[in-house]
Amino acid sequence: MSGLVTGDAVVLGLQPARLPSRALAVLIDLVAVWAAYLLITLGLAVATASLDEAAVMAVSVASFLLVLVGAPIAVETLSHGRSLGKLACGLRVVRDDGGPIRFRHALVRGAMGVVEIMMTFGVVALVASLVSERGRRLGDVFAGTLVVRERIPAARVLAVPSPPPWLVGRFTGVDLSAVPEALWLEVRQYLTRARELDPVVGRRLAERLADELVARTGTPPSAGVPADAFLAGMVAERQARDARRAFAPAGAGVVPGAVPPAPVPAASVVDPPVPPVSPAPPAPPVVASPAASPVAAPPVVAPPVGGASVEPGARATGFAPPA
Repeated sequence: MSGLVTGDAVVLGLQPARLPSRALAVLIDLVAVWAAYLLITLGLAVATASLDEAAVMAVSVASFLLVLVGAPIAVETLSHGRSLGKLACGLRVVRDDGGPIRFRHALVRGAMGVVEIMMTFGVVALVASLVSERGRRLGDVFAGTLVVRERIPAARVLAVPSPPPWLVGRFTGVDLSAVPEALWLEVRQYLTRARELDPVVGRRLAERLADELVARTGTPPSAGVPADAFLAGMVAERQARDARRAFAPAGAGVVPGAVPPAPVPAASVVDPPVPPVSPAPPAPPVVASPAASPVAAPPVVAPPVGGASVEPGARATGFAPPA
Protein backbone atom coordinates (compact mmCIF):
# COMPACT_ATOMS: atom_id res chain seq x y z
CA MET A 1 0.00 0.00 0.00
CA SER A 2 1.19 3.51 -0.80
CA GLY A 3 1.38 6.25 1.78
CA LEU A 4 -0.61 8.93 -0.04
CA VAL A 5 -1.71 11.74 2.29
CA THR A 6 -4.63 14.01 1.43
CA GLY A 7 -4.99 17.67 2.36
CA ASP A 8 -6.95 16.64 5.46
CA ALA A 9 -3.99 14.56 6.71
CA VAL A 10 -5.73 11.27 5.83
CA VAL A 11 -3.48 8.42 4.72
CA LEU A 12 -4.91 6.61 1.69
CA GLY A 13 -4.35 2.90 1.43
CA LEU A 14 -3.92 2.71 -2.35
CA GLN A 15 -2.04 -0.15 -3.95
CA PRO A 16 0.28 0.98 -6.77
CA ALA A 17 0.06 -1.00 -9.99
CA ARG A 18 2.93 -3.35 -10.70
CA LEU A 19 5.02 -3.28 -13.84
CA PRO A 20 3.48 -6.38 -15.56
CA SER A 21 -0.08 -5.08 -15.27
CA ARG A 22 0.97 -1.60 -16.41
CA ALA A 23 2.86 -3.03 -19.39
CA LEU A 24 -0.16 -5.10 -20.39
CA ALA A 25 -2.43 -2.02 -20.15
CA VAL A 26 -0.02 0.03 -22.30
CA LEU A 27 0.16 -2.77 -24.86
CA ILE A 28 -3.65 -2.90 -25.14
CA ASP A 29 -3.80 0.89 -25.53
CA LEU A 30 -1.10 0.89 -28.22
CA VAL A 31 -2.82 -1.84 -30.21
CA ALA A 32 -6.14 0.03 -30.10
CA VAL A 33 -4.59 3.40 -30.96
CA TRP A 34 -2.43 2.10 -33.81
CA ALA A 35 -5.33 0.14 -35.28
CA ALA A 36 -7.44 3.30 -35.29
CA TYR A 37 -4.52 5.30 -36.73
CA LEU A 38 -3.98 2.86 -39.60
CA LEU A 39 -7.67 2.86 -40.51
CA ILE A 40 -7.82 6.65 -40.45
CA THR A 41 -4.59 6.90 -42.50
CA LEU A 42 -5.98 4.61 -45.19
CA GLY A 43 -9.15 6.64 -45.35
CA LEU A 44 -7.24 9.92 -45.58
CA ALA A 45 -4.94 8.51 -48.26
CA VAL A 46 -7.93 7.75 -50.43
CA ALA A 47 -9.55 11.12 -49.69
CA THR A 48 -6.39 13.17 -50.33
CA ALA A 49 -5.21 11.42 -53.47
CA SER A 50 -5.89 14.49 -55.59
CA LEU A 51 -4.00 16.90 -53.26
CA ASP A 52 -0.39 17.93 -53.58
CA GLU A 53 2.46 16.55 -51.47
CA ALA A 54 2.50 19.40 -48.93
CA ALA A 55 -1.20 19.02 -48.20
CA VAL A 56 -0.85 15.28 -47.81
CA MET A 57 2.04 15.79 -45.39
CA ALA A 58 0.04 18.30 -43.33
CA VAL A 59 -2.91 15.93 -43.11
CA SER A 60 -0.60 13.07 -42.07
CA VAL A 61 0.98 15.13 -39.27
CA ALA A 62 -2.42 16.30 -38.07
CA SER A 63 -3.80 12.78 -38.03
CA PHE A 64 -0.72 11.55 -36.13
CA LEU A 65 -1.08 14.22 -33.46
CA LEU A 66 -4.85 13.86 -33.17
CA VAL A 67 -4.99 10.06 -33.09
CA LEU A 68 -1.76 8.96 -31.38
CA VAL A 69 -1.43 11.89 -28.97
CA GLY A 70 -4.78 13.66 -28.69
CA ALA A 71 -6.98 10.56 -28.46
CA PRO A 72 -5.25 9.04 -25.37
CA ILE A 73 -5.29 12.46 -23.66
CA ALA A 74 -9.00 12.91 -24.38
CA VAL A 75 -9.85 9.38 -23.21
CA GLU A 76 -7.96 9.73 -19.91
CA THR A 77 -9.49 13.16 -19.29
CA LEU A 78 -13.07 12.10 -19.96
CA SER A 79 -12.76 8.76 -18.11
CA HIS A 80 -10.81 10.26 -15.17
CA GLY A 81 -7.71 8.15 -15.73
CA ARG A 82 -9.14 4.93 -17.15
CA SER A 83 -8.11 4.13 -20.68
CA LEU A 84 -9.13 0.97 -22.53
CA GLY A 85 -6.10 -1.01 -21.36
CA LYS A 86 -6.34 0.24 -17.77
CA LEU A 87 -10.03 -0.56 -17.67
CA ALA A 88 -9.29 -4.10 -18.84
CA CYS A 89 -6.52 -4.57 -16.25
CA GLY A 90 -8.34 -2.89 -13.37
CA LEU A 91 -6.01 0.12 -13.16
CA ARG A 92 -6.57 3.83 -12.84
CA VAL A 93 -4.48 7.03 -12.92
CA VAL A 94 -4.95 9.28 -9.88
CA ARG A 95 -3.24 12.36 -8.51
CA ASP A 96 -0.64 12.21 -5.77
CA ASP A 97 -3.35 13.07 -3.23
CA GLY A 98 -5.65 10.32 -4.51
CA GLY A 99 -8.04 12.55 -6.46
CA PRO A 100 -9.09 12.15 -10.10
CA ILE A 101 -6.83 13.60 -12.78
CA ARG A 102 -7.72 16.56 -15.00
CA PHE A 103 -6.80 17.71 -18.47
CA ARG A 104 -3.40 19.11 -17.50
CA HIS A 105 -2.37 15.81 -15.89
CA ALA A 106 -3.47 13.84 -18.95
CA LEU A 107 -1.73 16.35 -21.26
CA VAL A 108 1.64 16.00 -19.49
CA ARG A 109 1.34 12.21 -19.40
CA GLY A 110 0.44 12.04 -23.09
CA ALA A 111 3.23 14.39 -24.19
CA MET A 112 5.85 12.50 -22.18
CA GLY A 113 4.43 9.20 -23.41
CA VAL A 114 5.32 10.09 -26.99
CA VAL A 115 8.96 10.43 -25.97
CA GLU A 116 9.42 7.63 -23.46
CA ILE A 117 7.08 5.04 -25.01
CA MET A 118 6.74 5.64 -28.77
CA MET A 119 10.12 7.12 -29.67
CA THR A 120 12.21 4.84 -27.44
CA PHE A 121 9.95 1.76 -27.76
CA GLY A 122 9.18 1.90 -24.04
CA VAL A 123 12.78 1.55 -22.82
CA VAL A 124 12.80 4.85 -20.92
CA ALA A 125 9.43 4.12 -19.33
CA LEU A 126 10.60 0.64 -18.31
CA VAL A 127 13.78 1.92 -16.65
CA ALA A 128 11.94 4.74 -14.88
CA SER A 129 9.31 2.33 -13.53
CA LEU A 130 11.96 -0.05 -12.22
CA VAL A 131 13.87 2.75 -10.49
CA SER A 132 10.81 4.45 -8.98
CA GLU A 133 9.64 3.22 -5.59
CA ARG A 134 5.98 3.31 -6.64
CA GLY A 135 6.55 2.24 -10.25
CA ARG A 136 6.02 5.66 -11.84
CA ARG A 137 7.34 6.58 -15.28
CA LEU A 138 8.58 10.04 -16.23
CA GLY A 139 5.12 11.16 -17.32
CA ASP A 140 3.75 10.34 -13.87
CA VAL A 141 6.63 12.15 -12.14
CA PHE A 142 6.17 15.38 -14.14
CA ALA A 143 2.35 15.26 -13.98
CA GLY A 144 2.19 14.35 -10.28
CA THR A 145 0.14 11.20 -10.87
CA LEU A 146 0.20 7.55 -9.88
CA VAL A 147 -1.27 4.41 -11.42
CA VAL A 148 -3.12 2.35 -8.80
CA ARG A 149 -5.12 -0.85 -8.77
CA GLU A 150 -8.90 -0.52 -8.64
CA ARG A 151 -9.80 -4.20 -8.47
CA ILE A 152 -8.11 -5.66 -5.42
CA PRO A 153 -8.78 -9.36 -4.77
CA ALA A 154 -10.92 -9.94 -1.72
CA ALA A 155 -9.32 -11.37 1.35
CA ARG A 156 -9.67 -15.11 1.77
CA VAL A 157 -12.20 -15.96 4.48
CA LEU A 158 -10.84 -18.56 6.87
CA ALA A 159 -13.28 -21.01 8.43
CA VAL A 160 -13.22 -21.76 12.14
CA PRO A 161 -11.75 -25.25 12.66
CA SER A 162 -14.09 -27.91 14.00
CA PRO A 163 -13.64 -29.16 17.57
CA PRO A 164 -12.48 -32.72 18.28
CA PRO A 165 -15.25 -35.31 17.84
CA TRP A 166 -15.20 -36.24 21.53
CA LEU A 167 -16.08 -32.64 22.46
CA VAL A 168 -19.14 -32.34 20.21
CA GLY A 169 -22.25 -31.88 22.35
CA ARG A 170 -20.36 -31.56 25.63
CA PHE A 171 -21.34 -27.89 26.12
CA THR A 172 -25.06 -28.18 25.43
CA GLY A 173 -26.17 -27.02 28.87
CA VAL A 174 -23.69 -24.15 29.22
CA ASP A 175 -25.17 -20.67 29.54
CA LEU A 176 -23.50 -18.47 26.92
CA SER A 177 -25.65 -15.37 27.38
CA ALA A 178 -23.01 -13.52 29.44
CA VAL A 179 -20.25 -13.82 26.81
CA PRO A 180 -19.87 -10.52 24.90
CA GLU A 181 -19.52 -10.38 21.13
CA ALA A 182 -16.03 -8.89 21.40
CA LEU A 183 -14.80 -12.00 23.18
CA TRP A 184 -16.38 -14.28 20.57
CA LEU A 185 -14.62 -12.27 17.86
CA GLU A 186 -11.25 -12.68 19.58
CA VAL A 187 -11.79 -16.42 19.93
CA ARG A 188 -12.74 -16.84 16.27
CA GLN A 189 -9.75 -14.79 15.12
CA TYR A 190 -7.43 -16.88 17.25
CA LEU A 191 -8.85 -20.18 15.96
CA THR A 192 -8.57 -19.10 12.31
CA ARG A 193 -4.93 -17.97 12.71
CA ALA A 194 -3.68 -20.41 15.31
CA ARG A 195 -1.42 -22.17 12.81
CA GLU A 196 0.31 -18.92 11.90
CA LEU A 197 1.25 -18.09 15.50
CA ASP A 198 4.28 -19.16 17.45
CA PRO A 199 3.41 -22.29 19.51
CA VAL A 200 4.29 -20.67 22.84
CA VAL A 201 2.47 -17.42 22.05
CA GLY A 202 -0.53 -19.32 20.69
CA ARG A 203 -0.79 -21.49 23.80
CA ARG A 204 -0.69 -18.47 26.11
CA LEU A 205 -3.31 -16.66 24.07
CA ALA A 206 -5.56 -19.73 24.08
CA GLU A 207 -5.25 -20.08 27.84
CA ARG A 208 -6.11 -16.42 28.38
CA LEU A 209 -9.19 -16.65 26.15
CA ALA A 210 -10.25 -19.89 27.83
CA ASP A 211 -9.97 -18.25 31.27
CA GLU A 212 -12.17 -15.38 30.11
CA LEU A 213 -14.78 -17.80 28.79
CA VAL A 214 -14.76 -19.75 32.05
CA ALA A 215 -15.20 -16.51 34.01
CA ARG A 216 -18.20 -15.57 31.83
CA THR A 217 -19.88 -18.98 31.72
CA GLY A 218 -18.82 -20.51 35.04
CA THR A 219 -18.08 -23.84 33.35
CA PRO A 220 -14.41 -24.87 33.43
CA PRO A 221 -13.16 -27.45 30.91
CA SER A 222 -12.68 -31.03 31.96
CA ALA A 223 -9.27 -32.24 33.06
CA GLY A 224 -6.98 -32.94 30.12
CA VAL A 225 -8.88 -30.77 27.61
CA PRO A 226 -6.48 -28.37 25.82
CA ALA A 227 -7.37 -24.71 25.77
CA ASP A 228 -7.63 -24.51 21.98
CA ALA A 229 -9.94 -27.54 21.86
CA PHE A 230 -12.08 -25.99 24.59
CA LEU A 231 -12.37 -22.78 22.59
CA ALA A 232 -13.26 -24.67 19.42
CA GLY A 233 -15.97 -26.60 21.25
CA MET A 234 -17.51 -23.45 22.73
CA VAL A 235 -17.53 -21.68 19.36
CA ALA A 236 -19.11 -24.72 17.70
CA GLU A 237 -21.83 -24.78 20.36
CA ARG A 238 -22.49 -21.08 19.85
CA GLN A 239 -22.77 -21.54 16.09
CA ALA A 240 -25.10 -24.52 16.53
CA ARG A 241 -27.40 -22.49 18.76
CA ASP A 242 -27.44 -19.61 16.34
CA ALA A 243 -28.35 -21.99 13.52
CA ARG A 244 -31.17 -23.53 15.57
CA ARG A 245 -32.56 -20.10 16.44
CA ALA A 246 -32.36 -18.98 12.83
CA PHE A 247 -34.11 -22.05 11.37
CA ALA A 248 -36.43 -22.88 14.27
CA PRO A 249 -40.15 -22.78 13.33
CA ALA A 250 -42.35 -20.12 14.82
CA GLY A 251 -43.59 -20.97 18.31
CA ALA A 252 -40.78 -23.42 19.04
CA GLY A 253 -39.34 -23.66 22.52
CA VAL A 254 -36.42 -21.65 23.76
CA VAL A 255 -33.01 -23.10 22.96
CA PRO A 256 -31.08 -24.03 26.13
CA GLY A 257 -28.55 -21.37 26.99
CA ALA A 258 -30.09 -18.81 24.66
CA VAL A 259 -30.18 -15.19 25.68
CA PRO A 260 -33.45 -14.58 27.56
CA PRO A 261 -35.61 -11.70 26.40
CA ALA A 262 -35.23 -8.44 28.23
CA PRO A 263 -37.71 -8.02 31.10
CA VAL A 264 -40.57 -5.64 30.46
CA PRO A 265 -40.67 -2.71 32.92
CA ALA A 266 -43.56 -2.70 35.35
CA ALA A 267 -44.67 0.69 34.14
CA SER A 268 -45.20 -0.66 30.66
CA VAL A 269 -47.36 -3.61 31.71
CA VAL A 270 -50.95 -3.02 30.73
CA ASP A 271 -53.78 -4.97 32.36
CA PRO A 272 -55.80 -7.02 29.93
CA PRO A 273 -59.02 -5.31 28.90
CA VAL A 274 -62.11 -6.38 30.85
CA PRO A 275 -64.92 -7.56 28.58
CA PRO A 276 -67.96 -5.26 28.81
CA VAL A 277 -70.85 -6.61 30.88
CA SER A 278 -74.23 -6.37 29.18
CA PRO A 279 -76.81 -4.63 31.40
CA ALA A 280 -79.56 -6.78 32.87
CA PRO A 281 -83.00 -6.32 31.31
CA PRO A 282 -85.21 -4.05 33.35
CA ALA A 283 -87.71 -5.80 35.62
CA PRO A 284 -91.36 -5.48 34.60
CA PRO A 285 -93.30 -2.97 36.70
CA VAL A 286 -95.38 -4.47 39.49
CA VAL A 287 -98.98 -3.32 39.44
CA ALA A 288 -100.68 -3.65 42.80
CA SER A 289 -104.32 -4.66 42.90
CA PRO A 290 -106.77 -2.43 44.74
CA ALA A 291 -107.68 -5.21 47.13
CA ALA A 292 -104.13 -5.71 48.18
CA SER A 293 -103.35 -2.02 48.65
CA PRO A 294 -102.99 -1.12 52.32
CA VAL A 295 -105.58 1.09 54.02
CA ALA A 296 -104.29 4.48 54.90
CA ALA A 297 -104.12 4.97 58.65
CA PRO A 298 -106.27 7.79 60.07
CA PRO A 299 -104.41 10.90 61.07
CA VAL A 300 -103.25 11.08 64.62
CA VAL A 301 -105.29 13.61 66.57
CA ALA A 302 -103.56 15.34 69.41
CA PRO A 303 -105.34 15.03 72.71
CA PRO A 304 -107.28 18.12 73.79
CA VAL A 305 -105.44 20.53 75.99
CA GLY A 306 -107.12 21.80 79.12
CA GLY A 307 -110.01 19.37 78.94
CA ALA A 308 -111.53 20.87 75.80
CA SER A 309 -113.57 18.54 73.84
CA VAL A 310 -113.04 17.86 70.26
CA GLU A 311 -115.85 17.23 67.98
CA PRO A 312 -115.85 14.04 66.08
CA GLY A 313 -114.48 14.51 62.62
CA ALA A 314 -112.74 17.77 63.52
CA ARG A 315 -109.14 18.13 62.41
CA ALA A 316 -106.50 18.85 64.97
CA THR A 317 -104.70 22.13 64.52
CA GLY A 318 -102.41 21.99 67.55
CA PHE A 319 -103.75 25.38 68.79
CA ALA A 320 -105.10 25.52 72.32
CA PRO A 321 -107.69 28.20 73.01
CA PRO A 322 -107.12 30.39 76.00
CA ALA A 323 -108.67 29.32 79.30
